[in-house]
Amino acid sequence: MPPITVRRGPLSGMYSGNVRAVMERALLSLKSNNWVVFFSGFFEPVLYLASMGIGLGTLVGDVTGPDGTPVPYGMFIAPALLAVSAMNGAIYDSTWNVFFKLRYAKTYQTMLATRLGPLDVAVGEIAMALLRGLIYAVGFLIVMTVAGLVTSWTAVLMIPGALLVALGFASLGMAVTSFMKTFQHMDWIQIVLMPMFLFSATFFPLSVYPPAIQGVIQVFPLWHAVEMMRALAVGVMTWGTLGHVAYFVAMAAVGVWLTSRRLGALFLR
Repeated sequence: MPPITVRRGPLSGMYSGNVRAVMERALLSLKSNNWVVFFSGFFEPVLYLASMGIGLGTLVGDVTGPDGTPVPYGMFIAPALLAVSAMNGAIYDSTWNVFFKLRYAKTYQTMLATRLGPLDVAVGEIAMALLRGLIYAVGFLIVMTVAGLVTSWTAVLMIPGALLVALGFASLGMAVTSFMKTFQHMDWIQIVLMPMFLFSATFFPLSVYPPAIQGVIQVFPLWHAVEMMRALAVGVMTWGTLGHVAYFVAMAAVGVWLTSRRLGALFLR
């Protein structure tokens, strides 16, 4: 029998240091099952950009950008669509994918019967969501560059920005999914996502809304993602940009902590 090593020290009951095994299993499953679905999410923001940025953009004209100067409508919505793409990819991986493994395939029960701890599972699944967000971000930034919608070298920072957005949504999405028990419960997630997508200043400046509505919109995580992406796209760095970054760091920390706690409570005795 090979020796069985047991990790000791901080988080020894929650983390075994083997996140790689969780990701390897996910990649093997992706390769044989749903890789088409994995890559199909890239085309959604591209189609939105083509229809809204080019089609509607000819009617809208210029819109005030983050630095106060007018920018073409396509350049205004492109960074926002990148934020939406990062959110959607992370939400898909951390909700429907996690829900099936949690309630039907019993994947996490099997994982936690090994040396893996709840934190290994949580970090591994969130890392897969980040991989999806990375692929979408790089591909969409290439589309933006080819379309002439990139005017500053800081636009390359939208890639780590998209990863941070994906991290926040994936960690919190997985935590919320751990409370869901039926497919009908999963519809609640769309009830939250759709209004956030429409009202987070994705297609219109925040100033078009009444002041009371603006305060509500500024609580939405997608609004913070959109504002951060627009600032990075044109190279306008302010303390507000750091505030958006801190928002997602806190969101990710709460999500990872809650997810690991929930998995431990569900499957460890």
